[in-house]
Amino acid sequence: MATERTSIHGQWSGRLAFILAATGSAVGLGNIWKFPYITGEYGGGAFVLVYLLCVIGIGIPIMMAEVMLGRRGRQSPINTMTSLAAEEGQSHYWKYLGWTGVIAGFLILSYYSVIGGWAMAYIFRMGSGGLEGQTMDGVGSIFVDLVSDPERLIAWHTIFITLTMIVVARGVKSGLEKAVRYLMPALLVLLLVLVGYAMNEADFGAGIDYLFTPDFSKITGTGILAAMGHAFFTLSLGMGAIMVYGSYLPKDISIAKTSIIISLADTAVALLAGMAIFPLVFTYNLGEKISADPGLLFNVFPYVFGQMPGGTFFGTLFFILLTFAAWTSAISLIEPGVAWMVENRGLNRVKAAVWAGITTWALGIASIFAFSGTKLGDIFYVILGVFGIRAEFTSGFFDLSFFNMIDYLTANIMLPLGGMSIAIFAGWLMTEESRRDEMAIQHPALYLSWLYLVRYVAPLAVIIVFLKAVGIF
Repeated sequence: MATERTSIHGQWSGRLAFILAATGSAVGLGNIWKFPYITGEYGGGAFVLVYLLCVIGIGIPIMMAEVMLGRRGRQSPINTMTSLAAEEGQSHYWKYLGWTGVIAGFLILSYYSVIGGWAMAYIFRMGSGGLEGQTMDGVGSIFVDLVSDPERLIAWHTIFITLTMIVVARGVKSGLEKAVRYLMPALLVLLLVLVGYAMNEADFGAGIDYLFTPDFSKITGTGILAAMGHAFFTLSLGMGAIMVYGSYLPKDISIAKTSIIISLADTAVALLAGMAIFPLVFTYNLGEKISADPGLLFNVFPYVFGQMPGGTFFGTLFFILLTFAAWTSAISLIEPGVAWMVENRGLNRVKAAVWAGITTWALGIASIFAFSGTKLGDIFYVILGVFGIRAEFTSGFFDLSFFNMIDYLTANIMLPLGGMSIAIFAGWLMTEESRRDEMAIQHPALYLSWLYLVRYVAPLAVIIVFLKAVGIF
């Protein structure tokens, strides 16, 4: 048995703190919009059943593995994988699993912060009554004006990143834990209030039918792949966030129980979001505008709230909810990099948070210009121009925006490979003694079930999702 390590960053005060933090990491803009959308698209209640099976077979086993690695290493993901690889007699190249997660977190946050800034901007736009009574074209024009104005976007992006840095700079207990203790209950209360509003003011029955009426004819191979992919991505797996949060988990807390609770809480929030969102959409016969595009959050819903009684107040609550969901996820995305800088560069948490924030802020500038139509070719043209080189980029890779490139790279390549690698290391390369010591699952059948899922089912499923995402499968 390895010597018990202690995290220099501190630890959660108990199981509830870890559950709130990890659920906050998992609950993001994708839960508020994408999960309800794909639920209706692929069979309603039938899709929910398939999704829950995928959570059990893929999401929970990999989450347990990632938390286990984090708690055993008690460091940032990079240093955790370095230490565990040495401890288990494996190649030092496993440290790059940690690097992949940290880099993916920075890249995702660079554009996530921009969208979080949109949500913050709409709190004030909605709250001022500026969207009340607007036509669909009027609402769309307001959104186009926002994303076409780099100065305003940079301002909101800066505010969002600054708020994230402030929380992370305060440390585990005074920053992360205190933030999620307020933000997660507030998020749940806001969701329940909006569900109540939808029940009273909207076509609640139509929304519920869309979400929960089972249509097994829609459970095709594509629908199953969608369920598998979302079960993996929605839990923030493979990006270092769960691993670093696991490093702060006290030894006496069950990894299995907390992972199950977090997964169920994440699913419950997504379903509640659907119960709040879709009745409002169907009340105004806007079902055809339902799409996984997050931009439609800022096109459809301001119009809907602008037409309904009390819509200004409840629309403001909706965008506060979006901001909270983005904020709790952003905190977890930046924490692995901050932890590494504290451990390896001798920085205190304030300086590490500032450096991490500046890095993601700078990357986010490229996303801001991407939303206003700038392509990768335009960026390379400017960079090369500084050195006196003139070149034209007209097709293929250079037609992508920075946002499209980063989103594709992280969601389709880095996160699946990270999750698969976590499953392989935990299931195949760690010794039986190490696994049993850290997991502490008393019932033999439960332990063997987890080991089977993490060794065989989860890696195979992630490989299939990966091949589908890159267009091979």
